[in-house]
Amino acid sequence: MSVLEIRDLHVTVETENGTTPILNGVTLTMRTGETHAIMGPNGSGKSTLAYTIAGHPKYTVTSGSITLDGEDVLEMSVDERARAGLFLAMQYPVEIPGVTVTNFLRTAKTAIDGEAPAIRSWTKDVKGAMENLRMDAKFASRNVNEGFSGGEKKRHEILQLELLKPKIAVLDETDSGLDVDALKIVSEGVNRAKERTDLGVLLITHYTRILRYIRPDYVHVVVKGRIVEEGGPELADRLEEEGYDRFLEAGTADRRVRSLHDRNPRSREVRRGHRGPERRHGPRTGDQRRRPRPHLRPRVGRRERRARHPHDPHLGRLPADRRARRADGPGPRQRRGSLPHQLGVDAAVGP
Repeated sequence: MSVLEIRDLHVTVETENGTTPILNGVTLTMRTGETHAIMGPNGSGKSTLAYTIAGHPKYTVTSGSITLDGEDVLEMSVDERARAGLFLAMQYPVEIPGVTVTNFLRTAKTAIDGEAPAIRSWTKDVKGAMENLRMDAKFASRNVNEGFSGGEKKRHEILQLELLKPKIAVLDETDSGLDVDALKIVSEGVNRAKERTDLGVLLITHYTRILRYIRPDYVHVVVKGRIVEEGGPELADRLEEEGYDRFLEAGTADRRVRSLHDRNPRSREVRRGHRGPERRHGPRTGDQRRRPRPHLRPRVGRRERRARHPHDPHLGRLPADRRARRADGPGPRQRRGSLPHQLGVDAAVGP
């Protein structure tokens, strides 16, 4: 039995706006013989997870790990991952002009097994698999995916799955672009491969219609690059009825709370696990104690301050010369800093 383990996986991608995080801590464990369904809204990171497992160079793993039977998958090249037993059925299979389906399948089988399959048995296996998938025999002589319809491309992906016999298959939205009949045929091919080889399936999808034919053992809901809920097949039925709104609304509310916290320095300190400068540097004493800023201090008149501090000499009566001036009434203004003012002489300042 093989085990695929994903631990706290963080993945980024380079865009026009710079480095963008896609996966933000995905953790998942699956074994051969199990079927895991990855569900979620558009842009949640499902396909990024699939391509990261396969080794697409566009995606950068910043932290976390992926192991298959204890071997570090992230240190393997793409072909080494395929030989180790990983398989990716792409959402948008590419065309390969000049390479026939027969040559492609035989070359892939030789690269994985290390030796070319016997012609007679290989031809029989290919013909039988194509008949099960209701593919015309003429497809064997056509170029890979060149001129294929969407359903024919997906059947060709499952044809590879049945012939290459991997340990873990990642199916990236295999149900997209399929009509009802094609969906049933593709699903039967996946179930057939699972029964014959004890295949482990990681099925990525938006909808539950394919899950009617490929019954999952576990369902994982991915939103904003995280697994937000896990459960059994009943979770898929619940998603069919309710959709993903409750996860998106919860994420929006969480972002609003985080935004409010980010604008409040005190909330940031509490969220980081300490309680301000006192926790970092000890209690403030004496002049180090924080005082209210001047513009926030209440305005208190002289009489009120004198009533609060009756014994403060600085808040006593006015000096004698100022009392005399006040008794004589308001005099002419003096220019502060003028010679009469510096000499202490009352002198009128002309216009």
